[in-house]
Amino acid sequence: MSRSDTVARTEHDVPRPERRQAPAAGRATFRHCLHAEWIKIRTMRSTGYVLLGTVVLGAALAWLGCTAAGEEYATLTAEDRLAFDPLAAGLRSHLLAQVTLAMLGGLVITAEHGSRSIVGTLTAVPNRGRVLAAKAAALLAVVLPTGLLVTFGGFAAGQAALDGAGAPHVALGDPGSWRAILGGALYLALAGLLGLAAGTLVRSTTATVTSLFASLLIVPAFAPMMPGRLADWTVKYWPPSAGGQITTGYRDPDLLGPWPGFAVMAACVAVLLAAAFLVFRRRDA
Repeated sequence: MSRSDTVARTEHDVPRPERRQAPAAGRATFRHCLHAEWIKIRTMRSTGYVLLGTVVLGAALAWLGCTAAGEEYATLTAEDRLAFDPLAAGLRSHLLAQVTLAMLGGLVITAEHGSRSIVGTLTAVPNRGRVLAAKAAALLAVVLPTGLLVTFGGFAAGQAALDGAGAPHVALGDPGSWRAILGGALYLALAGLLGLAAGTLVRSTTATVTSLFASLLIVPAFAPMMPGRLADWTVKYWPPSAGGQITTGYRDPDLLGPWPGFAVMAACVAVLLAAAFLVFRRRDA
């Protein structure tokens, strides 16, 4: 055997390092999708500002609101004092947080539609249900811990302000405190998913923000002004209003309890997400 044949055979027998190839289109697993969506949401310029602002403003608003409520407590009637809810006062900052986190959820999908990068996403992963599920999972990984920081920070700041004002306040070990903190965080996670569902259905950032403002803030604010039974039904069963009961300590017999109200909000978000999955799978990008 010649020297050249020996060298060629030796080079042929030596194993070459394997190249790691990206998954082919249509074969991307859920793990691949989740990793891609995590990179997208982490690198969005608005994500850091929204999350930091939500946590900081939430604690600041809780402190300011409870300071005012504590100073006003001395002037309340005996009946109003019985209905005074220090737990709800400290967690009222969820009203702002629900809007900001819902808007972030909407941007997760509307930003891609606006830039038309959704076409590239769906070309790489034709399984649209997998794409939307990965977006929801990545969004939850961000909004759930943020919601917990908002509710815990609001509780701590709010109860400290009430204590300083000499008004009734609660501690972490008191009944209902952890339920309101953890339940409030879950409610804010649902608000984020609500934004994702709205953004998927509407696709426009402007229209999504408008619809979220209307459903989360405007309808609950004007519900008591509606006529008769419509007002009663809206105050009691409108999903954001019902879900917000999870952050309260005082039990109003005319409203749903904390967990039944939370269940109404969860059912609403589940229905909208199901509709979003169906529309996303059938509609052109």
